[in-house]
Amino acid sequence: MRIRRKKWAREELDNFKYYIHEPEVNKGKWRKLFKNDAPIHIELGCGKGLFISSLASNNRNINYIAVDMIEAMLGLAKRNIEKMYEGTEIDNLYLINANVDYISKVFSKEDGIERIYINFCNPWPRGKHNKRRLTHTRKLNDYKEFLKEGGEIYFKTDNDELFEDSLVYFEETGFKILKKTYDLHNESIFENNIVTEHEKMFSDEGIKIKALIAKL
Repeated sequence: MRIRRKKWAREELDNFKYYIHEPEVNKGKWRKLFKNDAPIHIELGCGKGLFISSLASNNRNINYIAVDMIEAMLGLAKRNIEKMYEGTEIDNLYLINANVDYISKVFSKEDGIERIYINFCNPWPRGKHNKRRLTHTRKLNDYKEFLKEGGEIYFKTDNDELFEDSLVYFEETGFKILKKTYDLHNESIFENNIVTEHEKMFSDEGIKIKALIAKL
């Protein structure tokens, strides 16, 4: 998603206690940062943060890390996180600036990441660009470097080609598809599905939402 630069974003993020500009320094130490042994879940490409802020504020017994590399998006996510927590302490969520291409520099097996969320990522439909997909075999192998054994990936998309190809990617990299659906809103596979901004937009256009849960 393209978004205009937000002049205020840098200053607000720099003054936000739960924003980390250089997350690599916490590799292998995320549990110490959270100061507890609760499960850690991450979202890759958090965008405006509406999904992760809703999820985290309603599940205070789980630690969350929201990942994006676009400063303007991170700024919007910061504001949405603050709104969702309504003045209460944000004790289970960090917002970080990181490129998913180098995500293995941010997390390690010592962090024990138990779940990854990937929502409506760029489908990259043009041949050679497929390797940039967040569910491509190259990326999945990167996630395996830090995802806990038995850890899960929750994936949602509107794109048929990306979904079909992703089923192959997961199989090729040793993940087991626990659940899948080609019509999430009529066959929910999630205990409590949080409808994202893109999800609502595509659904309103009559596009069915595809989703899966894969286990390592």
